[in-house]
Amino acid sequence: MTRQQLFEQIITKRSFLCIGLDSDPARIPKHLLSLEDPVFEFNRQIVEATHDLCVAYKPNLAFYEAQGADGWRSLEKTLQIIPENIFTIADAKRGDIGNTSRQYAKAFFINLNFDSITVAPYMGQDSVEPFLGFENKWVVLLALTSNKGSHDFQFANQDNGEPLFEKVMKKAQEWGSPDNLMFVTGATHPEKFEEIRRIAPDNFLLVPGIGAQGGDLKEVCRYGMNKQVGLLVNSSRGIIFAGDGEDFAQQARQAALEIQQQMSQVLDNFTV
Repeated sequence: MTRQQLFEQIITKRSFLCIGLDSDPARIPKHLLSLEDPVFEFNRQIVEATHDLCVAYKPNLAFYEAQGADGWRSLEKTLQIIPENIFTIADAKRGDIGNTSRQYAKAFFINLNFDSITVAPYMGQDSVEPFLGFENKWVVLLALTSNKGSHDFQFANQDNGEPLFEKVMKKAQEWGSPDNLMFVTGATHPEKFEEIRRIAPDNFLLVPGIGAQGGDLKEVCRYGMNKQVGLLVNSSRGIIFAGDGEDFAQQARQAALEIQQQMSQVLDNFTV
């Protein structure tokens, strides 16, 4: 998917919502557990109930890999039922030496046909560039994450006083462009978004931390939007586990609708 196509979907749906499919078998409704593939059925109903309210889905690979071959089959089937006009993110956090990254890129971009993959930048340029060599595919690079441990390294000052996450963002823009490079920037650091936009004015930002982690959507939008909106705001547990009964999909839709309506109000003041 191109940047323009993603932007058009945002304007059409009046939404920049990304729904994380962190489909933990221990948390899906009990009435699904007797089915042959309860994870896929859970995902199918979530997608069916919410696909008109979001522009992206982000399966977290940990919840599928933990189930072995069955989990991969659930993931493959899930990807097949996600509409083509919805952006897909493999939340895999890969990043290794070049020849290994190339194999990861083939796995997620060719075999599974994801639109994008989250990548860890710690090993540097040759670990990231293999993912950038695929047309209309994206790297979503970890920059400033929403977890508590982000303070351990990401805010560490370099010799020039610059935090490490800023150096990562600046350096990565030498490797990719706003057409194939996004950054993960957590909603739990809203005070940093004005600075982030100064560093990367044109790139899309994938913003986790809304909902269960306490991020504030209005603050993120106030400082994080750019001329093409430039945000994919993710909610996972707050949507998919909004209910645990037989009406779980309807509860998920209601939770997604509440966020989408807030986004629609933000877009009322947005000029194309």
